[in-house]
Amino acid sequence: MTIIFLGTGTSQGIPIIGSNHPVCLSKNPKDKRLRVSVLVSWDNYNYVIDCGPDFRQQMLANPIPKLDGILFTHEHSDHTAGIDDIRPFFFRQGDIPIYAHERVIKALKIRFDYIFADENRYPGAPAVKINRVQNGNSFKVGNTIAIPINVLHNRLQVFGYRIKDFVYLTDVKTVAPEEIKKIKGVKVLVVNALRIEPHHSHFNLEEALAFIKEVNPERAYLTHISHLLGFHDEVEKTLPNNVFLSYDNLKVTI
Repeated sequence: MTIIFLGTGTSQGIPIIGSNHPVCLSKNPKDKRLRVSVLVSWDNYNYVIDCGPDFRQQMLANPIPKLDGILFTHEHSDHTAGIDDIRPFFFRQGDIPIYAHERVIKALKIRFDYIFADENRYPGAPAVKINRVQNGNSFKVGNTIAIPINVLHNRLQVFGYRIKDFVYLTDVKTVAPEEIKKIKGVKVLVVNALRIEPHHSHFNLEEALAFIKEVNPERAYLTHISHLLGFHDEVEKTLPNNVFLSYDNLKVTI
């Protein structure tokens, strides 16, 4: 299995438009972050978790011959706004499978009604095959099984996903003990770490590291990073030996 971090930034990305913050002005490519998403590939299957506004740019940087599906964590714009850019895959393959909570499907139908239209479809619009994800119900992706991980983003329900020995969690603030059991034994864990200071709906760095210590994966990667976390190279020097800052286009193999 190969994981490519398509984007590792928070909702505004880094640099933030018009910002003079030192991290936003950094020349280090690892300090430049598109909105969060990962590509998970195995046995010629390619699945993307989240499809944000930078999806086109991310696919041009990391080209794949086909897209077998999109797993959505939740409905926020930085995780969904790129869905129109699945068109090239749709033109080659037909309807693209998507996997999401019923609430997320309803939100997508409102924002992208032309994609979900049953009649009088606009010529050239992409189409999707809807798969509703429910907590406690695993589902098939390719030749394996995905396990939804139910977490809270402040008070908003969000799904993380476990695929084989890989777990992806973003926009997490609270994880119940019964959900942590689903993560135990994982080899690679990805989890959000927004900044140094506490935040009402995201793990900060201290909380993310405590969560990683509890889960005890072989390796962990931090994502959904804002400029307020600091410079990539400086922060990474402070992390435990099995914890790393992710960066755009990083490739990890399990």
